[in-house]
Amino acid sequence: MRAYNFSAGPAVLPEPVLRQAAAEMLDWHGSGMSVMEMSHRGKEFMGIHAKAEADLRTLLAIPPSHKLLFLQGGAIAENAIIPMNLLGARKGADYVNTGEWSKKSIKEAKKYCTVNVAASAEDANFTYVPPQSRWKLDAGAAFVHCCTNETIGGVEYHWTPDTGDVPLVADMSSHILSRVVDVSKYGVIYGGAQKNIGPAGLTIVIVREDLLDRALPICPSAFHWKEQVEADSMLNTPPTYAIYIAGLVFEWLLAQGGVPAIEKRNVAKAKLLYDALDASAFYVSPVRKEDRSRMNVPFKLRDESLDGAFLKGAEERGMVQLKGHRAVGGMRASIYNAMPVEGVQALVDYLKDFEKQRG
Repeated sequence: MRAYNFSAGPAVLPEPVLRQAAAEMLDWHGSGMSVMEMSHRGKEFMGIHAKAEADLRTLLAIPPSHKLLFLQGGAIAENAIIPMNLLGARKGADYVNTGEWSKKSIKEAKKYCTVNVAASAEDANFTYVPPQSRWKLDAGAAFVHCCTNETIGGVEYHWTPDTGDVPLVADMSSHILSRVVDVSKYGVIYGGAQKNIGPAGLTIVIVREDLLDRALPICPSAFHWKEQVEADSMLNTPPTYAIYIAGLVFEWLLAQGGVPAIEKRNVAKAKLLYDALDASAFYVSPVRKEDRSRMNVPFKLRDESLDGAFLKGAEERGMVQLKGHRAVGGMRASIYNAMPVEGVQALVDYLKDFEKQRG
């Protein structure tokens, strides 16, 4: 029996996707080859790649003004790649600091440009999104960067910032495809695939075409968005098997009714879990209610000496990876698209039972 996997990433994948991948492992569609053995320039993989791109464009309603890249390096690499591609003649960029991943982005960007921290939630231990009325933006900035879902702290933007003529750049690693997004409002959207898209190794970059001429001379060719666009993401060998699995996930999402349908399911799952936490004095949910993530739900037991017993009991019930990130402690339930409502209900039932036993 498969466990309910609440890992923040690499994370749970839809079971039908795993079964299809298993069935096609040795022989993809009569080719006599596994996908991971194929040439990335062969007609078989080129077809897989093209369909994955087309399906993702459909799912996110990506407009023609934006290019889609399948790259490597994860969001951590993009933290350096973004300033190298977007600074142009400008010297600085604006960053909004909402937690651990924002801090990593800021640290990396400082190697390449002057960073203006336009707003920060550090004053409340990163438990909210600073309202835009408090942002101190620089009109001359090359771009404005924000992490729209903090995987570790469980803080999510439920609104789209307005940055005027300055391109808005968003790290959407942990909630891309979980909700409807107006891609046209962003200069760049990026994220690692290992949360809601597929296995680790693939990075998604969506970039507005008019921003492709800003790269610094030092930008490596493999990370140069314009060069990768011209090479159809194949300037170097792409992460072929990760793209294949992502393509299967995209097909699964389309079969579920697309992003609008999966968003409704995600709203219901998050409500189920947050309502259970809010109904109890035994557990603490630290994030401001209006900024709570639908994907990553951090919580603590008021008596932290019970943490070990809680995790042990959860594993005995087939629920794994509930331990919170070392930076914040406590617990964290990541309830991505592929987590069934039955898994969330099982966690809710366990929360209640554990409180009865230990409360």
